[in-house]
Amino acid sequence: MRTFDVKRFGTLPSATGTLTRLAYARAKEAGIDVDPLLAKVCLNADQIHDRTTRLRVQSQIAFVELVAEALQDPFLGFHLARDFDLREIGMLHYVIGSCEFLGDALRSVVRYSTILNEGIMLRCSEGDDLTIGFDYVGVARRSDRHQIESWMTTFVRAVRETTGRRIQPARVKLTHRRNEDLTEFNAFMGIEAQFGADVDEIAFPAAIKDVRLVGADPYLNEILTVYCEEALALRRNATGPLRLSVENAVAPLLPHGRAQLGDVARRLGMGQRTLARRLAAEGTSFNAVVDELKFDLAKRYLADSNLSVSEVAWLLGYQEVSAFTHAFKRWSGTTPRQARAEMALTAAIEAKPPS
Repeated sequence: MRTFDVKRFGTLPSATGTLTRLAYARAKEAGIDVDPLLAKVCLNADQIHDRTTRLRVQSQIAFVELVAEALQDPFLGFHLARDFDLREIGMLHYVIGSCEFLGDALRSVVRYSTILNEGIMLRCSEGDDLTIGFDYVGVARRSDRHQIESWMTTFVRAVRETTGRRIQPARVKLTHRRNEDLTEFNAFMGIEAQFGADVDEIAFPAAIKDVRLVGADPYLNEILTVYCEEALALRRNATGPLRLSVENAVAPLLPHGRAQLGDVARRLGMGQRTLARRLAAEGTSFNAVVDELKFDLAKRYLADSNLSVSEVAWLLGYQEVSAFTHAFKRWSGTTPRQARAEMALTAAIEAKPPS
């Protein structure tokens, strides 16, 4: 398990840390020594126990992943979000629950979500469906799977509990990939979630926006909204380096062969020259960012024994395994198969109990 390098990411967006604390409690219940895991992500027990302390989003992502490995629970984020008391979200929970209609509640989540987590920016679009999109800000999307799955699960729970109805999404899309059995996750959602998608989003039938909430209280909602607006004004704009935004835009486009400068620039809402100029100001280039991203993803994919080398090549946008092999040798000095064998040997050594 790798130690989280906080210096590599500079100043990172923060979160209230609810998911981190839920994972910490779950690990303690299982008898796991949590302090070494906290140290790996530059956290300590005092920060966990003080609920007023905000935590780095990247630390949260890394810690939950470590706990999932220790518990051997590949769906820890989903399980934590499915089981926890929604009141732990804090003030936003009561703002949502006091809205008169579900559409207003979902729009409130979109507006105030950065109070909970500055590393995820929500957007809402309304048409045939009411769609909530998730964009990572100042955080590498590829490092996460548990946090985003917990967000999706919490969304569905909130919709159901505030309306008293078992509403199910019209679609659930996540950009990371899953090789595990998805039966439990899909059963909760009520539909088959799409992994390896080109966007992170959850959509509901448009008609749900007119569903009244069981706890509607316009007077309370007005009071709480004032507090949320004040809290929102105090939150800093955690944009992070542009290269992270480029990486997050490139990653889901790689398998589809659309990870070109023009495609990415359009996704980020700027011209190609502007994107190139701003990356140069950060001391890098579009091609360099893509190259480094591919190498990092290649190592992650090769560590997954369920993926063949040809599948890894496709996921990175290579039509031929030979092209991927050539690129990987340029990055690492070894072939993908040799690297995979070395990873397997290292994992076996680390898993071997001390004599």
